[in-house]
Amino acid sequence: MIRNLKKENGIALVEIIIGAAIILTGILAISSSYTTYVQYALANEKNVEASYIMSEGLEAMTFLRDKTWSNIGKLSTTTNYYLVWNSNTWATTTTVQYVDGIFLRSITVSDVARNASDQIAATGTNDPNTKKITATVSYFQGHGTTTRSISTYLANIYNN
Repeated sequence: MIRNLKKENGIALVEIIIGAAIILTGILAISSSYTTYVQYALANEKNVEASYIMSEGLEAMTFLRDKTWSNIGKLSTTTNYYLVWNSNTWATTTTVQYVDGIFLRSITVSDVARNASDQIAATGTNDPNTKKITATVSYFQGHGTTTRSISTYLANIYNN
């Protein structure tokens, strides 16, 4: 009978070690999943902020158009522009401007051509009262630079 008790004590110790290993494996799996989740959440935060910054760039260009068309019409189609807030208004500059020290937002202006049906086309007659505006945001994420762009057309709707 004493011999039997010693065998059962040894088996109980093995069961405790196996149980502890299973619990530890579960805790490590949950911890690893949580770490991955946090990494993706932080990466997504930058993507969302970049989207807002791009949209703000297009809205700023709309604001400039609303003030006077010459703010848009005089911009070169071969130059990257950056937006700067001058106390109470937006302005364009060719000096590189970072948003929050992380995001590089640039604005490009392209001419727009219209075909014989007065629709926007790849080729045709240049329309001086319509411009294609592209806002691009670049930022470092992970192991490289991420670049996102959005475009819209602005027209001289006020004829000013």
